Amino acid sequence: MSDLSAPGFPEEEVRRRARAGAAAAFPPAEEYGHVLFGAAGPDAVGRPVRPDAQDALDALRIVPPLFLPQRLAKLIDLGREPDYRDVELTTTIGGFTSALPVYVSATGSTRAAGGDLGLALSRQAGALGIPMVIGENVVPVNGYGRLGEAADRTLLGRLRAYGEELPDGLGGVAVQQSTEDADAEVWNLVHSDPAALPLLESGRLAFELKVGQGAKPGLGGMTVLEAEAAAALGDRFGLDPLFGDGRVLRAATPGTFTAEILRQQIRLMRNNYPRVRIWVKLYPGRDVAEAARVAHEAGADAVVVDGAEGGTGWAPGVFLPHVGLPLAECLRRLAADPLPSLLVSGRIWEGARAVKSLALGARAVGLGRAALLAVAEDRESGLRRFAECLALELRLLISALGKYAPDALDRADVWSSEEF
Repeated sequence: MSDLSAPGFPEEEVRRRARAGAAAAFPPAEEYGHVLFGAAGPDAVGRPVRPDAQDALDALRIVPPLFLPQRLAKLIDLGREPDYRDVELTTTIGGFTSALPVYVSATGSTRAAGGDLGLALSRQAGALGIPMVIGENVVPVNGYGRLGEAADRTLLGRLRAYGEELPDGLGGVAVQQSTEDADAEVWNLVHSDPAALPLLESGRLAFELKVGQGAKPGLGGMTVLEAEAAAALGDRFGLDPLFGDGRVLRAATPGTFTAEILRQQIRLMRNNYPRVRIWVKLYPGRDVAEAARVAHEAGADAVVVDGAEGGTGWAPGVFLPHVGLPLAECLRRLAADPLPSLLVSGRIWEGARAVKSLALGARAVGLGRAALLAVAEDRESGLRRFAECLALELRLLISALGKYAPDALDRADVWSSEEF
């Protein structure tokens, strides 16, 4: 267990799942027959029954129908009554086959995702057979993985750790590129590296163009560095000694996009890397639906949208509560022109929020803080156990709706007392 923390996030519940696995989907077994659980007061795992009124996604209810034609079809197919164990969670995510409708969101050069924690995250994600995004600025800050560079912090170190555990036919890695990464020619390095060849040849390598991120829409990545480390970066980043104690804010540039720039960038990626899947990551801007449509029509295999609740790295405090659209509003705006390749993230940590996102048009959901906390709790099996609990909740909820695959979910499966 590390000293990693996540204020305002259900950290202890995530850690409990990382310890207990699927059993954490229920109240403690020793309380069975002794404690009466109901809808008044906190629920079985201590969450408020009335969700935060500011979070429209949490406020939605999952509403099973009484008449279940898809369950009848499944019964006929199986020759018996189906149950939650018959839900098939294998999903196509941005051109990859995933064991769950889940991927690990981008973790870049921040200290929280570096070192052995980043490698443990890569290994466990690979073993689970779920896609993983390697975030921005890892190469400019920590190196690619050549001789003399600390392997546990480099991009190649994460790539190898993931690939060594990956089952045949499942998963995939998306390598994100920001403005500074482009200057370092990160995609060219990966594309020409023999270590990436098995992923490339099996169709399990993607390049993700980063337009922005949920935690700080309109800004680039930010980290805090000691003065010596900052000096070693030269003029590759903006450096601001604003803390007054020798530490320095390292700020990446956000990049500049118009619809035509985005369209041409995706076409260039298609031309230069024909065997690589193309992902595009968008921040929760007011024109997110238009940007998503442009990316999809230009040929992106996946459009990734971060809600304003997302983020694992360093961000200005004023941004987190005030800037960007919540995930629920992003999903509402995107619903007018549904995408077959929409991936979303933003405070995803349990099955209900995931199922609601899938019902509202997402193909899969991303784990950021939840994944890091689970691995911090147990570097060998924390994410695996957490995923077991999440998978059980997904099966229970999808089965309750009379359906047996994530892509069968739709808008009718959720309800709100307010207009949504």
